[in-house]
Amino acid sequence: MSRIYLDYNASTPIDPAVAGAMRSLLDDHFGNPSSGHWAAVGAKAALEEARGHVAALLGAENDEIIFTSGGSEANNLALKGVAWSLKAKGDHIITTSVEHPAIVGPCRFLQQLGSTVSVVPVDRFGRIDASDVQRAITPRTVLISVMHANNEVGTTQPIAEVSRIARERGILLHTDAAQSVGKVATEVNVLGVDLLTVAGHKVYAPKGVGALYVRRGTPLEPLIHGAGHEGGRRAGTESALLAVGLGTACQLARNLAPMEGVRVLRDRLWQRLRATFGDRVVLNGHPDHRLPNTLNVSFVGQVGAEILARLDGVAASTGSACHTGHIELSPVLKAMGVAADVGMGAIRFSLGRGTTQEQIDAVSDQLAGILAPMT
Repeated sequence: MSRIYLDYNASTPIDPAVAGAMRSLLDDHFGNPSSGHWAAVGAKAALEEARGHVAALLGAENDEIIFTSGGSEANNLALKGVAWSLKAKGDHIITTSVEHPAIVGPCRFLQQLGSTVSVVPVDRFGRIDASDVQRAITPRTVLISVMHANNEVGTTQPIAEVSRIARERGILLHTDAAQSVGKVATEVNVLGVDLLTVAGHKVYAPKGVGALYVRRGTPLEPLIHGAGHEGGRRAGTESALLAVGLGTACQLARNLAPMEGVRVLRDRLWQRLRATFGDRVVLNGHPDHRLPNTLNVSFVGQVGAEILARLDGVAASTGSACHTGHIELSPVLKAMGVAADVGMGAIRFSLGRGTTQEQIDAVSDQLAGILAPMT
């Protein structure tokens, strides 16, 4: 059985260069980066060099980067940290109907503590209208959180437009860029965000590491209290090993040129599916404002999970990676107004640096054989 991996939005393999950079930390630099003696020097230097690589990718300053255990922690720190810091000013948060559970969960938790959350709808392509965000603002609004790109359908959001609205009203803006980092440009000053989330295992780094960009001067109450690590914003002894992995991955991610080749392969898969199935296969997501690696399609009248089960050796997804195994209409597709008979047939193919044309053609050929009666 030939294995074909088309689930890069769920997790990426560790890049060989990332593994190589981390390997040196396994043999040396074992000291606590916060200690004041000789054993800490190498670990501290490696940690700060890695922080610089993350900052460079985002166009940020080094001291604006907080290392976390991953994207979920970064999202929780952003939402809860701002809400708790600004509770005297206001208690209203604005987000969207297609956010990752790592945003939805913290918002629900803050609602239990008395915060009010407004959810902005999306159109049939999964994209918000920035004017809806503007209309949702109240005198009590302290934070707007809009994902940069959706993990299921790949649709990108008009973050810069939302930023202009937020700045005019003096409101902080956070974006979950876990899916977009390394695929499209994510410079914080171009986007105009105050907080931005990075997840290591979405950008060819290990699982268990991420980062939160926090613009200088942004108030942020820590989630984890203790000693003064990460500028007093995230207690816990830093892992130079994991930080180096993320830093090296971010260093590689500054080169977006490989994504153009990935885009070509993504479009090839879509063109072959359309040629085979015609109108019986439907694109989910925006045709233009979309990640270059993501193709979410619905086979009308079919069940995506059942199709995937018949694909020999192909790793793909029927929806969010956090919800695999549930045969129900994706909340994202539901928010987009996708009909059940269409949405139930959805499959997300997410490509990466290792994807080849031979793999794309093999998958489309398999689908043609499996679903021949549709033609």
